[in-house]
Amino acid sequence: MKKVILTRAAIFAMALLPLVSCSDDDSNSMSDDNTIADIVDDTANFSMLEDALERTGLEATLDGTTDLTVFAPTNQAFTAFLEAKGFANLNAVPVATLKEILLNHVISGENISTSLTTGYVKTMAKGSASSTNTLSMFINTSNGVTLNGGSANGGAKVTSADMMASNGVIHVVDSVIDLPTIASHAMANPNFSILVQALTRNDQPDFAGILSGTQNSPFTVFAPVNTAFTSLLTELSLTGLSQVPQATLESTLKYHVVAGQNVLAASLVDNMSVTTFQGGNFTVNLEGGASITDANGRVSNVLTTDVQASNGVIHAIDKVLLPQM
Repeated sequence: MKKVILTRAAIFAMALLPLVSCSDDDSNSMSDDNTIADIVDDTANFSMLEDALERTGLEATLDGTTDLTVFAPTNQAFTAFLEAKGFANLNAVPVATLKEILLNHVISGENISTSLTTGYVKTMAKGSASSTNTLSMFINTSNGVTLNGGSANGGAKVTSADMMASNGVIHVVDSVIDLPTIASHAMANPNFSILVQALTRNDQPDFAGILSGTQNSPFTVFAPVNTAFTSLLTELSLTGLSQVPQATLESTLKYHVVAGQNVLAASLVDNMSVTTFQGGNFTVNLEGGASITDANGRVSNVLTTDVQASNGVIHAIDKVLLPQM
């Protein structure tokens, strides 16, 4: 029996909200004759970023003609990152690791402040879960611009925007953006807040720890959005998540996970049976749009696909899947 999953669907349609833009009096406007690499070289507070780019051979990437957007950590951000990770200095970070961390701050195209919107974008970094699907970044513009949930979640916040270059734009950030995990991606997106509550309920296994790690990874997670949980509670005549019995909630959450596979949308086959971490199966349907039929014949539509983390991939769905009890 094949253990595969998922399909294509539309990325969340999010409202267009402005980023933190800078006034004409700010010192963020650079000469269009300068590349991103030039600006990094000429900015004192980017000296550690400059050293990291030179050490990984990425300076040439930011000195080319292809338009890029770089979320640039300051020296203070790098110092805090090294201390948190237990590295004495930049030279102590393995080159391969440092390279992917830096690429996780770069997205394609010139994305000025007013063009950034809430939703997922692709960085240029790769984690260990997929050799083809680059890591996703969640941008939240509801209160300034927050990346992957902010510094407390391994992400960052834009502190100064729109340093223009001949080959793109730089936005200054307050933290080094770590490679996201399944767990940190879930925590970054407010539309998964009830899922996070379920995963971290104190009578559950350490799902957050499991989905942050590499044991049994990569994971493919079919993640119900908030409205999926509110609909489930109505369906079950429950007033809150706390009323779901411990064993039922644990079994249900495991039913949304496939272990040992990073299943992308392109791997989907119609009428595919998928074996879950819980042990039960559900069926993927492609006709008329991607959907999943659970063990009870309930159908969930796939909303968003291929949200890539370092240890797996997330696909958002609009109904909580229920295993056979």
